[in-house]
Amino acid sequence: MESVGKLVRLTLLVLMGTKLTQVWPAQPEEGWQVYSSAQDTEGRCVCTVVAPQQTVCSRDARTKQLRQLLEKVQNMSQSIEVLDQRTQRDLHYVERMEVQLRGLESKFKQVEEGHESNIARQYKAIKAKMEELRPLIPVLEAYKADARLVGQFKEEAANVTALLSSLQEQLGGFDYQELQNRVSTLEERLKACMQKLACGKLTGISQPVTIKTSGSRFGSWMTDPMAPEGDNRVWYMDGYHNNRFVREYQSMYDFMTSDNFTSHRLPHPWSGTGQVVYNGSLYFNKFQSHTIIKFDFSSSLIGRSRQLDFAGYNNMYHYSWGGHSDIDLMVDEGGLWAVYATNQNAGNIVISKLNPSTLQIIRSWTTNHPKRSAGEAFMICGVLYITNGYSGGTKVYYAYSTNSSTYEYIDIPLTNKYSHLSMLDYNPRERALYAWNNGHQVLYNVTLFHIIQ
Repeated sequence: MESVGKLVRLTLLVLMGTKLTQVWPAQPEEGWQVYSSAQDTEGRCVCTVVAPQQTVCSRDARTKQLRQLLEKVQNMSQSIEVLDQRTQRDLHYVERMEVQLRGLESKFKQVEEGHESNIARQYKAIKAKMEELRPLIPVLEAYKADARLVGQFKEEAANVTALLSSLQEQLGGFDYQELQNRVSTLEERLKACMQKLACGKLTGISQPVTIKTSGSRFGSWMTDPMAPEGDNRVWYMDGYHNNRFVREYQSMYDFMTSDNFTSHRLPHPWSGTGQVVYNGSLYFNKFQSHTIIKFDFSSSLIGRSRQLDFAGYNNMYHYSWGGHSDIDLMVDEGGLWAVYATNQNAGNIVISKLNPSTLQIIRSWTTNHPKRSAGEAFMICGVLYITNGYSGGTKVYYAYSTNSSTYEYIDIPLTNKYSHLSMLDYNPRERALYAWNNGHQVLYNVTLFHIIQ
């Protein structure tokens, strides 16, 4: 059976861990056998796979369907592998932080006990800061426990894959729909567990790293956060209108060091710089319209197109820098999003979660932030972050959470090295912001803080 390519590794730092959601499996019905389960010692997260008891069945057309289900389960196990790589890497950082925190606490105690009172007073304010950090120590302990749990998931998922592989040739005659429902239930529970581990609140943005200097003042560039392991292609789109050629570079190294690329001609020109590549397809706003197009790179055909009802277009509700940036498509840990404005919301930003297959709106949120006043915006973990401008001194100052339907004003500096941002998008695989800054292609690392609830 053909194996499914592994998901790519996630490369950037998660500052803190978080507890998993509490999800419980349904009891297997008669005729079903439990093949895999995973939970921590406190029962915080359980994922169980059940499948029909092994019987000898005749082969029929459903074996193909079963093979597809098996590949889906393998994809889930590969997602756990990605989580394991990330948590193990972050765990090393967390352990170092824990040593530093405990070391600081010990030093403060020595200063208080061994020096004159006037010297001790100089450290009093610092000690107060240390007291604020003290609650982080149990947070670190909890993160280490969650990292061990991910390891359990990894082992159990491998067992599931092996067992279902052995069943593949025997279950052609079984009720495929029932099996599909069981696997779908597992997938949803796993997503809930992964979402808790993967997400956090933005607390910092690194200094920019300039990858390349090319193209015009405006444009977009990106990688596919859903690309399989080994697929490191870079996509490059110069300009914001009257262009329909997308460059494909085989790797980031090729993008940085050469002009070797493949050119894809789109059936329509794009509008703005809010394009995104997701799971092998390019999603873009058709020029002078509120139509979103899904373009499949493998077939060079339009996979789906749909109008984004009521969305302003043709420079009606652009970002403050202009450039037909009315509709901004984004991807985060939760999937595909569209950010735009409508007359019905008085020109303020609307956030819509999209089905990446059908482009239908799953749900929308209306904010109180004028679209024309936003410099740029990006989504992380279901939160829309907005910059106060696009030139000169820039910061992320507004955040709207779709999880709670609330907003807050924040203050996170963003170094605008080349003084004109025309594209700023988050890649959840790499935990990085991709930016087009006045003809320079730039990367920023982000720091996310996890709150245990």
